[in-house]
Amino acid sequence: MRHLLPVLLVGSLVGGALLPPGRAEEKDEKKTIELFNGEDLKGWKVYLQKKKGDKGKKDQTTFTVKDKEIHCTGLPMGYIVTEKEYGDYKLELEWKWPDKAGNSGVFVHVSGPDKIWPKGAEAQLWSGYAGDFWLVDNFKLTVDKDRQDPKTPRHYYRYKDAKNVEKKVGEWNKYEITCKGDTITLVINGKEVNKGTKAEATKGKILLQSEGAPIHFRNIKLTSLK
Repeated sequence: MRHLLPVLLVGSLVGGALLPPGRAEEKDEKKTIELFNGEDLKGWKVYLQKKKGDKGKKDQTTFTVKDKEIHCTGLPMGYIVTEKEYGDYKLELEWKWPDKAGNSGVFVHVSGPDKIWPKGAEAQLWSGYAGDFWLVDNFKLTVDKDRQDPKTPRHYYRYKDAKNVEKKVGEWNKYEITCKGDTITLVINGKEVNKGTKAEATKGKILLQSEGAPIHFRNIKLTSLK
């Protein structure tokens, strides 16, 4: 057995050297990272719509962290956006309406200057319409034509069989947003509710909206699909 050990050791080293490039790093490439650390908004930037008379002072109360959750008051209009860009990933997060149903959204592939609202694909959170797509600032994405809103062409409804996918006010919902290549797939509470292809961008920042109603977020994580 003592004579075999050096042979086995050399064999394992040679075998590792002969692995295809990148194979040895495959595990690291697919690791999951926490986009929200549960303590503060490190890694995110706050942008809020300015009111007349504002002197550039930031509102510190629109987005706050409590009990490992991000609490958003909904006013003023604005968002938090990641400082980094991401591509080829599965984004997971949970949200709930603490008091009453309202409106918000998750943007992916965000680019360009901060404004209300920046360019990107919005995965809708509006109560009763969660899972709809909104293509913001002329973002290009191919979605089934038969689900296009005739009054607002940049709005695409979720699948017809997804009407009861959302949970009641006060209960946590889970979003899974997969961006792989030029395809974006939306899953709510374990059910696929929408899909778009031929996205004009395959990477960008991730954004959570403040859009008029209190909303809570938690467990925000991203798994690389590279």
